[in-house]
Amino acid sequence: MLKYQHVERIGKDEVDGILVGNVYIQPKIDGSNGQVGIDENGHLYCASRNQVLSESVTNQGFWNYVQGGSASFLKYLQDHSSHILYGEWLVPHSLRTYRKDAWRKFYTFDVWDKDGERYLQFDEYASALESCGIEVIPVLAMISNPTEEKLLQFVQSNTYLIEDGKGCGEGVVLKNYLFANRYGRTTWGKIVRNEFKEENRRTFGYPEVSMTSVEARIAGQFVTVGRLEKVKSKMLGEWSNRRIPEYLNRVWHEIITEEAWNILKEYKNPTINFKALNRLVTSRIKELDSETF
Repeated sequence: MLKYQHVERIGKDEVDGILVGNVYIQPKIDGSNGQVGIDENGHLYCASRNQVLSESVTNQGFWNYVQGGSASFLKYLQDHSSHILYGEWLVPHSLRTYRKDAWRKFYTFDVWDKDGERYLQFDEYASALESCGIEVIPVLAMISNPTEEKLLQFVQSNTYLIEDGKGCGEGVVLKNYLFANRYGRTTWGKIVRNEFKEENRRTFGYPEVSMTSVEARIAGQFVTVGRLEKVKSKMLGEWSNRRIPEYLNRVWHEIITEEAWNILKEYKNPTINFKALNRLVTSRIKELDSETF
């Protein structure tokens, strides 16, 4: 497997310059990141963001879905063995206003060509995937040199997969296939609507108090309900309270290994008291997952 990149908020230095040129706008949906590919022996595999899945580790049924639709995936991947399909496995997270028939499906949003070491452009993969019966997240528009004001119009009008009368989706993803950032990386941008951020805070009880220390701000930003759910889903075997130390350590390990670069960028190479940060991360976990504790 090849782990999918992070999608950065517009305004971050990782995507500085992405709006210069032809920008493709796609709906952002709120599920679980997944990928489907074929290994060197011609066998189909699927993975979450961080690990290959199996009968015992399914990522909320994603493995079962891929096995059930294996004929469709194999039809495409046997003809395109160097491709990896990246997409969203739509299971309930924060946004619950998707149509009933939209849930528990895999929606492809990117295809990586391992031979060419690049993402295929939308027009290179969409029709081929759809002809195999594989869902594809559409392009809402392609705009040359868009302004942020213009992009916000698409954020407010994006109703992809949303029930009639239930508002708009989480936001949009912005892709410029010719863009490489100042670090030489291909990175996509995103805009998430403010209402979604507020709903997230109300639903999961994000603290409204001001957090002044860098350690408190890091814990508040990177310990999220989504992260806790994903960590728990990767813990094999039966749950018991004796596994709480393992749970806490897994969350701590993921933040340090997965988010170190983002922390350095976000907080401008801060001086961090890791003992204090660990204590605040643990406190944040207990706050968000009070049922476990």
